[in-house]
Amino acid sequence: MALAIRDELRSSRLQARYLAGLAADLGYHVEPGPSPAIRFPDDGPYDLRLGYSALPRLLAQLEARDYRIVAQARQSSTMLRLADRGLFLPYHEKSAAGLSLLDRRGTPLYAAWYPLRQYADFGAIPPRLVASLLHIENRGLLDDDRPTRNPAIDWGRLSRAVLDQLLSRFDPERATPGGSTLATQIEKYRHSPGGRTDSPAEKLRQMASASVRAYLDGADTRAARRRIVLDYLNTVPLAARAAFGEVNGIGDGLWAWYGRDFAEINRLLADDAGDLAQRALAYKQALSLLVAQRRPSYYLLQGAAELDALTDAHLRLLAAEGIVPPALRDAALAQKLRFAPPPSEAAPAFVALKAPNALRTQLAAQLRSTSLYDLDRLDLTATGTFDAALQARITDALRQLRTPERARTKGLYGERLLRDGDDPARLVVSFTLFERGTDRNRLLVQTDNVDQPFDLNQGARLDLGSTAKLRTLATYLEIVAELHARHAGQTADALRQAPRHDRDALGAWALDYLAAAQDRSLDAMLDAAMERRYSASPATQFFTGGGQHSFSNFDPADDGRVLTVREAFRRSVNLVFIRLMRDIVAYAMYQPEGAAAQLLEDAGDPLRQDYLARFADREGRQFLARFFRKYRGKSADEALELLLQGVSRTPSRTAMAILSVRPELDFAGFAALMREHLAEQTLGDAALRELYRRYAPERHPLADRGYLAGVHPLELWLVAHLRAHPHAGLAEVTAASHAERQDVYGWLFRTGRRAAQDVRIRTMMETEAFEDILQRWRRLGYPFESLTPSYASAIGASGDRPAALAELIGIIVNDGLRLPSVRIERLRFATGTPYDTELERVPAPAERVLPVAVARALRAALIDVVEEGTARRLKGGFKRDGRPLPVGGKTGTGDHRYEIHSRGGRVVTSRVVSRSATFVFMIDDRWFGSLTAYVPGADAARYSFTSALPVQFLRALADDLLPLLDEAAPSPPEGAR
Repeated sequence: MALAIRDELRSSRLQARYLAGLAADLGYHVEPGPSPAIRFPDDGPYDLRLGYSALPRLLAQLEARDYRIVAQARQSSTMLRLADRGLFLPYHEKSAAGLSLLDRRGTPLYAAWYPLRQYADFGAIPPRLVASLLHIENRGLLDDDRPTRNPAIDWGRLSRAVLDQLLSRFDPERATPGGSTLATQIEKYRHSPGGRTDSPAEKLRQMASASVRAYLDGADTRAARRRIVLDYLNTVPLAARAAFGEVNGIGDGLWAWYGRDFAEINRLLADDAGDLAQRALAYKQALSLLVAQRRPSYYLLQGAAELDALTDAHLRLLAAEGIVPPALRDAALAQKLRFAPPPSEAAPAFVALKAPNALRTQLAAQLRSTSLYDLDRLDLTATGTFDAALQARITDALRQLRTPERARTKGLYGERLLRDGDDPARLVVSFTLFERGTDRNRLLVQTDNVDQPFDLNQGARLDLGSTAKLRTLATYLEIVAELHARHAGQTADALRQAPRHDRDALGAWALDYLAAAQDRSLDAMLDAAMERRYSASPATQFFTGGGQHSFSNFDPADDGRVLTVREAFRRSVNLVFIRLMRDIVAYAMYQPEGAAAQLLEDAGDPLRQDYLARFADREGRQFLARFFRKYRGKSADEALELLLQGVSRTPSRTAMAILSVRPELDFAGFAALMREHLAEQTLGDAALRELYRRYAPERHPLADRGYLAGVHPLELWLVAHLRAHPHAGLAEVTAASHAERQDVYGWLFRTGRRAAQDVRIRTMMETEAFEDILQRWRRLGYPFESLTPSYASAIGASGDRPAALAELIGIIVNDGLRLPSVRIERLRFATGTPYDTELERVPAPAERVLPVAVARALRAALIDVVEEGTARRLKGGFKRDGRPLPVGGKTGTGDHRYEIHSRGGRVVTSRVVSRSATFVFMIDDRWFGSLTAYVPGADAARYSFTSALPVQFLRALADDLLPLLDEAAPSPPEGAR
């Protein structure tokens, strides 16, 4: 029996027979649909990094975001049983993995691979490195005379480790080296919690798991043992380093800690005839990492000197065993280990990463990943909707157009384009292109010519000018459709007698039109609405946004014209759309059935007080926010000094301001401050005592104090409040000032203030009307939470984003349906593992946000802009088989300036902030997108281009887009609905 046990301990023949038989029943395969029974790993470092342990959570999140599992691994019953008994799932694990992004054709867009520097196979490892590792960690592992040996257990080493542990209880100073083999070490640092062995049970779990894994390919473990060495060298944890991240494997370790090229190190380790000093340094550096793995976070981050000494000790031992020649040992001992930063690697241009970064950002949001760093380390392949070849062509074309020579050949210089001397390299040009599908809009291209991590399409609030006319027109036609639905079924007499408000021009027009129309269909009414006429005169001043405003047309030749809505949209005439927005606002304000419609007529309506109170609160908040910005960060004395700079230098005003802010002052303190700030005036004690008595703050309400000091009363209140509460934020200040905000507007509530009240009520009603307009715009993809409550929003005052405008075009080409815009269609986690799971995006059903007739009227207007209007230069620019494709779009120019006006409205100063021009377009009802040209900062003052420039840019890209336009429409994806 002793001989049999001795033979089993040496050969593992019985273990091999049993475990190889067990392994034959281990396995997994992928089948359609979710698996009825699947086990995921615990939180070991390897399983956390690759995302395996997080898969239950990730899959639940994705299924809540319109993904469904279309295929998943089926684990064998034996594998499930071993997992339930606590073993780590036995399969051939990956030494490296990471995020892969593919385009719609499966072409790679991006790949992250960790660890990056690895040995491809056992034969690629320098023999001296293998011998050194085995001598330190696992001698005899590769002995070929015992083909069935279990590499997970070294009985001699294990027994010594157990004995040392027992003896250490009596001798605490006794060293207790571990008994782990390389196989169990791999199990530990990959799968045990925290990569540690915290109990005997955990050690047994590692040994059992490693034993089963060793026999996956049969009883002969010689190939498995070589794979263990390979896996260990490729994946051993070696701490982490700033600017590099987690370090795993000898290859990445040499790069991260010593800045050494992996291929060069391997050449030196395999060469016995080259420069001795270089070979010795390469070997010592590699050996130090084998030694450091025992305590990598200590040796590599804190104990560099100890690591050097320990490496030298191993050099002497290895030389004594004949593994290292004496000459190499001595040359290595003569050199000191010095960590060096990893050499800087040439990063790809940001402009080449626009599409991958767009996918990565969306993936991170969908998976709730804390960082792109963690995302890149997931074992995940994502298939996106991008077209890699087209993306590359468009990106290259945009970059080429940054040179004046290329820009001239493509017609970018001329009237309303670039002028002689304009540098096209300063232009930021952004392009997006979507393809309309049966149940989704696929993003094919998203790129620009900026070599920075900035997405102009979705990352900025831009003044895009007349593109706002498209949103305004959509709202106008939507209202016409609402009026049609409300009144089309009534008789002519009922329509003539229906209640109407004198200020609601749209409601009155709809009643008159339907009363007289022979054809009451919605299409006919929308066509008639496009033919309504408006003056383009800029002579009128408009009360909007709380004040009087005037506007101008882009082309002065339009000033004397009266144009139809259709003509004004085609020619992008500002004043027509200002008046159209006025009608839209009036429609929202003066609905006959609305109580607010009577407020301005009935001075006794109790609702007036509510509107006035809300106005006082709203305007008070605005003033407080402005004053808070003014005094934020100032000390109490600095704030008082700043306040007094704005106070007229008279004794009465100065006294009122000082005592309002510092009511606790005694007479002496008050007199000192007055003489300090009015040093040029002679102020006797008697005069000062009278001022101190007359302007005591308790004698005057806050509104009167502001009047007497000549400053806004809320500014006085704020400076005093911040003196008492120096750390208060804006939210706290706003909450604390509720009563004061109402108090300072007390004059407004008096019955004799009818005219002033009407102005404020109308302002509040207009603000509410713009809230209604905002909700309409938001339903059509407007990206912001607020609109500027002014008619100027019709011509771009509220800003927009190119991507949001492209979404609106998508709604129009889809006949009023909003389809989900998709960038990622398929995800596959853990390919080739027992956790293999593939998901497909199944978008939510389309949402109707516009009537079909309205969408088609808008489409016709967009085509008219290209055929006859501001985008005429694109007419006939896209053809298939020699026939022009239908093309439509809307242009917009934004000249964003920071201006200061005098009381009379005259511009005192004007500073250019940026200039932008956008064209949102559709091609053949199948493709749509946006193209934006943008110049930020002071450089924008040198340019005068209009929206003609992005139109010409799109025409310049026609040759690059033609291969796409010739493609047949793709089949809907499998499972699409």
